[in-house]
Amino acid sequence: MPTPIKITAGSVSLTAELDDTALAKAVAAKLPFETAPNEWGDEFYFGFPVQSGLDETATQKVKVGDIGFWPPGNAMAIFFGPTPMSSGPDPVPASAVCLLGRITGDATLLRKASGAGRIRIEKV
Repeated sequence: MPTPIKITAGSVSLTAELDDTALAKAVAAKLPFETAPNEWGDEFYFGFPVQSGLDETATQKVKVGDIGFWPPGNAMAIFFGPTPMSSGPDPVPASAVCLLGRITGDATLLRKASGAGRIRIEKV
């Protein structure tokens, strides 16, 4: 069963869900979590206190609204539009990410949070 979460960046707050995978459950166990996000195009990413290699969900094909985990940086990534590696409207991660879940609302609203000093992820 997915875990419902809320993502707040600046004045933008969105609902999302984490999948029922072992890695997503490990992430959910560390919530709530708040940090300063980095931006890479229309992607927020930040270090997260979980370590993992690539799992069965690993891919470089992500969609707007996907939430991933990038093992090389022990980082969570939230995709809300094209990244510098994109050649179209879909985000493209720097390398394979493990899919954790997805934003259930309009992920593109996170564009309004560009430059946000804090991002918070919590269970609801």
